[in-house]
Amino acid sequence: MAFDIEKMRNIGISAHIDSGKTTLSERILFYSNKIHAIHEVRGKDGVGATMDHMELERERGITIQSAATQVEWKDYTVNLIDTPGHVDFTIEVERSLRVLDGAILVLCAVGGVQSQSITVDRQLKRYHVPRIAFVNKCDRTGANPFKVKTQLREKLGLNAVMIQLPIGLEDKLEGIVDLITMKAVYFDGDAGTELRYAEIPGHLKADAEKYREELFDAVSMFSDELAEKFLGGGAIDEDLIRQAIRRGTLEEKFVPVMVGSAYKNKGIQPLLDAVGYYLPNPTEVKNYALDLDNNEERKELSCDGKRPTVALGFKLEDGQYGQLTYVRIYQGSLKKGDELANTRARKRFKVGRLVRMHSDNMEDINEGAPGDIVALFGIDCASGDTFCGTGVNYAMTSMYVPEPVISLAITPKDKKSADQMAKALNRFTKEDPTFRTFVDPESNQTIVQGMGELHLEVYIERMRREYKSEVETGMPQVAYREAITARADFNYTHKKQTGGSGQYGRVAGYMEPWAEGDYEFVDSIKGGSIPTEFIPSCDKGFKEAVKKGSLIGFPIVNIRCVINDGQSHPVDSSDIAFQLAAIGAFREAYGKAKPCILEPIMKVSVEGPTEFQGNIFASINQRRGIISSSTEDGTFSRVEAEVPLSEMFGYSTVLRSLTQGKAEFTMEFEKYGKVPLSIGEALIKDFVEKKKAAK
Repeated sequence: MAFDIEKMRNIGISAHIDSGKTTLSERILFYSNKIHAIHEVRGKDGVGATMDHMELERERGITIQSAATQVEWKDYTVNLIDTPGHVDFTIEVERSLRVLDGAILVLCAVGGVQSQSITVDRQLKRYHVPRIAFVNKCDRTGANPFKVKTQLREKLGLNAVMIQLPIGLEDKLEGIVDLITMKAVYFDGDAGTELRYAEIPGHLKADAEKYREELFDAVSMFSDELAEKFLGGGAIDEDLIRQAIRRGTLEEKFVPVMVGSAYKNKGIQPLLDAVGYYLPNPTEVKNYALDLDNNEERKELSCDGKRPTVALGFKLEDGQYGQLTYVRIYQGSLKKGDELANTRARKRFKVGRLVRMHSDNMEDINEGAPGDIVALFGIDCASGDTFCGTGVNYAMTSMYVPEPVISLAITPKDKKSADQMAKALNRFTKEDPTFRTFVDPESNQTIVQGMGELHLEVYIERMRREYKSEVETGMPQVAYREAITARADFNYTHKKQTGGSGQYGRVAGYMEPWAEGDYEFVDSIKGGSIPTEFIPSCDKGFKEAVKKGSLIGFPIVNIRCVINDGQSHPVDSSDIAFQLAAIGAFREAYGKAKPCILEPIMKVSVEGPTEFQGNIFASINQRRGIISSSTEDGTFSRVEAEVPLSEMFGYSTVLRSLTQGKAEFTMEFEKYGKVPLSIGEALIKDFVEKKKAAK
């Protein structure tokens, strides 16, 4: 069968935690005949969902790694990526969206637009990914898809319009009304495999007419022909409506809202049809690369199989056969035996084994077409590397990688564990750019950093299981920062006389708080009092000095260093002399600039039954939290707050016991804020004691 790129879709499923992403992926695999039995996420049958292939994912009932697979639906080929919902694994979502052309935004019919849906939507907008909204769980008590549509408009600012209506809700959910064909669709058979089309039930006819008019009103913006027919009262062709919806969706100015229940096998086949109808094929998405031979000029890539290959390695996995690299082909094709270059590492390599992934199973293939997502074996590369064929030297723009906010000290229990721990850390840091590790020079401990408690917990658990490495963990450490609050002048001379030529450099100027970034260096030297070749040395010295503040030894941010005077010596001045002069000047002024400690403040969203709202408020207030808003929705309430990360350790256990296990919370990094005086003093005292002990 000839490959038709216009019939290809690269889509992701993204949503808030527990909206039913993995359950939906499981149904999609089932209806497209990729699997022959449906397994549940926390399956009693001991199998677990196909896309959650890690043992840990099955136990916890969450998705940790994004999993990729390819399915055939009617005459479409769909590359599907199921992404995690937890903000701790945000990099998995980022890297999947980087290579996707479209997405299904799954929302819970009860919870609606939750905190994580807002984060996911922000990521979709960042990468300009068109989306279809699917309101799942319409069979749950309290389901209200119309409320969810309103929230999509108000909270996310999306032009969301219903293209389906539910027939019955909660335990009375029977099927859906398709507003384009004006037919009722029922899902019969054991697993909803047989679709039955019928007339719209009498009591829903008026509603269907009303919402269909709303739909026409919205999509007539994207099609003049449809607008004319709508105003003239003529019959409107189904294809015409679909073309208009497609145009609006691709321009990111329209979001079709569909309804159903993945768990009850209702509404999935029409959703798959909609992926074909409304989401873009690889040729309809503009992708750019930077030409490294031409001052990083932006070049548009084309889905032409005859042009030189350009592909992006967006995810690494260490399997039993070595390193597996997931690759999205943007231009040209990939064949076994092709020679490609890794433009970052400037290395050439031959494509050995080429495979297509289905969750954790793989099938060997000989060629990957443009727009396809495949995997390569045994190449040495990092996440986000670009691979190019002969004749081009391009780099795809890399992904946005957030900074880690939490760190833990880990100590192996014995020599064997130490060796295995080194192997595990080497692999995890390569696979996940938000997971970092280093050895603390003072305490000589290995420190791991990540996006949250769950993130680090999962990696430590994986070390135990996959590497048999037993490690002990210390107290979680928060990534504090230091900053100055006042301007301070410096005028420092570095003089050192040893046998032969000495070292001499004088640096004068001032430091001041700077809100627009972490660090800025300004050269205001007039009349060459510091020779120009030594100006970068001063910058280097300041950069070295801001790495570690004197209050508690954390990096210094939001600071601007300005030099306006200085002095050099014709013989004794050197690069190192001015670096040391800048470090000395910085230390001299830092104490006078009223330094303070900053801590990461998290945006926390707690959701639970209204009866426990008082307990939730109290638990946030005890943690120095500031409540920014609280909304009540019948029996359910949501509290948004800003809470320092240092107070959030172990919060999940506390929250469970306060709300009989019925509330859940999510948090993500918001900003850095000043630490209260008493806590700042305790941190400084602790730091001084540690320093003494280290000596």
